Amino acid sequence: MTTSKSMQPTARKRQVIKLGGSMLDELSSAFFDRVKQLQQEGIQLIIVHGGGPNINQELADRGITSSVVNGFRVTCGEAIGVVQSILIGQVNPALVHRFNDEGVKAIGLSGFDANLFTCDLLDFETYGYVGEIQEVKTEILDSLLDSGILPVISCIGATSKGEPLNVNADTVASHIALAVEAESLLLVTDTPGIRIQDQPQANVVPTDIHGWVESEDIYGGMIPKVQAAMDCLNAGIPSVQIVGQQLKGTVITNEEAIA
Repeated sequence: MTTSKSMQPTARKRQVIKLGGSMLDELSSAFFDRVKQLQQEGIQLIIVHGGGPNINQELADRGITSSVVNGFRVTCGEAIGVVQSILIGQVNPALVHRFNDEGVKAIGLSGFDANLFTCDLLDFETYGYVGEIQEVKTEILDSLLDSGILPVISCIGATSKGEPLNVNADTVASHIALAVEAESLLLVTDTPGIRIQDQPQANVVPTDIHGWVESEDIYGGMIPKVQAAMDCLNAGIPSVQIVGQQLKGTVITNEEAIA
């Protein structure tokens, strides 16, 4: 695919940071200080966030049942309205406010804004109103980033007819990272990277991870994190990092990248 990016005289350095919904209330000043430091180093950052705990609470309060199948939240007609209102109306503006309050110029976006990402239904019979991203238009992101503004993106997509769809946060983050040609995708978790026998691992490759999963050195909640990371590598993102709030942790690259 040919884009105007190839005409740029200097390559932009970009990273996408994915924040899980459970992390949003726990972000410390150290996280925002690190974001500012990276920006000062000339790295353009994009935030993608979920909002699972807030959505779960609102669904429960309304008596709407919800389940997760194959990593996707099954989203019925009642639930999609809740997901949209929570993410766009509550979680996103609260996070944007926090960035601005910490001295980081930020603006909130969703798939609706400037047709940022358009979707089709993934599999309505299985998942309901869950979206599969068809296209990402980066013009608005390019403009904001080149103006020194941090885009904060919630995981609500839109069909070509403007119907809202729930989109998995890892899926949004990886598609955005590919579209803006990010050099790395950072998955922020409550565990700052992979630890094997209590030793932090700075740089690993997928064969390492497969071995550690088999030996059960990687277990529990770390398994879906490393699986998501390897999915992103397979999609073409040069490196994926599993990091804590200091945005430092484990860098995962393909074997070919370090050969």
